[in-house]
Amino acid sequence: MASTEELEKTATQVRRDIVRMVHAVQSGHPGGSLGCADFLTALYFEIMSRKKEFEMDGIGEDLFFLSNGHISPVFYSVLSRSGYFPVEELRTFRKLNTRLQGHPTTHEHLPGVRIASGSLGQGMSVACGAAYAKKMNNDSHLVYSLHGDGELEEGQNWEAIMFAAHHQLDNMIATIDWNGQQIDGPTEKVMALGDLKAKFESFGWQVLLMNGNVMEEILSGMQKAKAMTGKGKPTVILMKTIMGFGVDFMMGSHEWHGIAPNDVQLAKALEQLPMTLIDY
Repeated sequence: MASTEELEKTATQVRRDIVRMVHAVQSGHPGGSLGCADFLTALYFEIMSRKKEFEMDGIGEDLFFLSNGHISPVFYSVLSRSGYFPVEELRTFRKLNTRLQGHPTTHEHLPGVRIASGSLGQGMSVACGAAYAKKMNNDSHLVYSLHGDGELEEGQNWEAIMFAAHHQLDNMIATIDWNGQQIDGPTEKVMALGDLKAKFESFGWQVLLMNGNVMEEILSGMQKAKAMTGKGKPTVILMKTIMGFGVDFMMGSHEWHGIAPNDVQLAKALEQLPMTLIDY
């Protein structure tokens, strides 16, 4: 069992990985990746029940699906740091003919990646399918997923949200990265999300609120979510985060959704993200 301090140190290193990866190829999505580093670190290093070796069928273990696949830098960093593939492979991010493409893909056979998630709005449906399959197979393990708040503008999400409630998929925990930013600007200006808590509850879901940039609150929130499973309703966590969290000049701005830091900006970012493990 990892301590809160150990998880925080790992999350700092993950953030360091993110800015270095995106800078190296001058391409990628640092903002949302930085904002979700604490959550994914907690999920993979503490919360999920995982097999030591990756098996694509996912039988007998918890599953995670990344719906907002553009935040692949944080996903790849956490997967490598938690043992799915060598950390050194992070050097190949977004390069030709490598397994670490800009959006996760399955044909590259990268351990830990179960779906291709370049197109937004599809992850909720996949998570529902996996949760339904586990129920049919009497597999008591849980299904986790992560979605962007702007991604909820895709209508397919709401079809899946109805499906989950109708089929009482009380073995799934969906988390919304509620940072209020998307590629074209604040979500409130692009397309206001309204009262997300009321919307999910009206669709038959249990709703939790959580601060996604405080490790202790993530750990307690995820334990609460786990305790709510098995009660006839799916669970969603509305996770408040700050885009670009950990790098002061990136924080809270949609402008860092999908641009890379230059050499000077990288140096400034790394000053704020001290190496806590070994760089790749």
